[in-house]
Amino acid sequence: MNKKALGPVAAALLVLLSACSGGETNGAPAAAPTFALRVDQETTGAIIGRVSFAGVAPENPMAKLSGDPVCSRAHATGMAVENYVVNDGGLDNVFVYVKDLGNYRFDAPAEPVKLDQQGCRYVPHVLGVQVGQPVEISNSDETMHNVHAVPRVNREMNIGQHVKDQKDTHTFTAAEVMVPLECDLHPWMNAYVGVVPHPYYAVTRDGGKFELKNLPPGTYTIEAWHEKAGTQAQQVTIDSKATRGVTFTFKSAATN
Repeated sequence: MNKKALGPVAAALLVLLSACSGGETNGAPAAAPTFALRVDQETTGAIIGRVSFAGVAPENPMAKLSGDPVCSRAHATGMAVENYVVNDGGLDNVFVYVKDLGNYRFDAPAEPVKLDQQGCRYVPHVLGVQVGQPVEISNSDETMHNVHAVPRVNREMNIGQHVKDQKDTHTFTAAEVMVPLECDLHPWMNAYVGVVPHPYYAVTRDGGKFELKNLPPGTYTIEAWHEKAGTQAQQVTIDSKATRGVTFTFKSAATN
């Protein structure tokens, strides 16, 4: 078949239809050492925090939706990408996690973390998952999407979701902060997945708020990651049954 005769959009569809369709599990996660500890739930503490944004956030660019009529109809007045989401001075979509937990063992949850494609954008824009926990990816749009993970550590994923309500499952088998997700058909679509070996992670919502529950007593490095503003880290000590407050303040990467 002559791809030139098909036009650029149809040619792209022809290429993507040959991509991997359906989810894949890229190997089993590495087993925890036999001497790893279990968390004593009677002694755990918590971190309650907020990520603030200093100054005025850069204006988010508008997505160019004209290439797909389904996307254009979903956003009649246009759609801005989600580079900076600031509410009441707090920065949302920041991935916050314990970077150096130590020698503890955690079973991967069987319940999947869910990622959807709604209105030609990934929902949520930033999410977290434990190593070995399934990620259920759905297409709620009446157009084709291509879920393309471009990791540095995990195996690359490329799933063509050709029809509405298609669902596929993928499992990341190694810790990695962060794994970018793209859509080869809609270049403005992107998301980020934080893959960690424990349950102590959160994504800021509702004005930069986050909470890390059931932490065993100890001193940890807490890292906050944002796709444009960069990363920050600080050490926090958690005592038995205690709750600590933690704050981060980001500013535009252009002014750092």
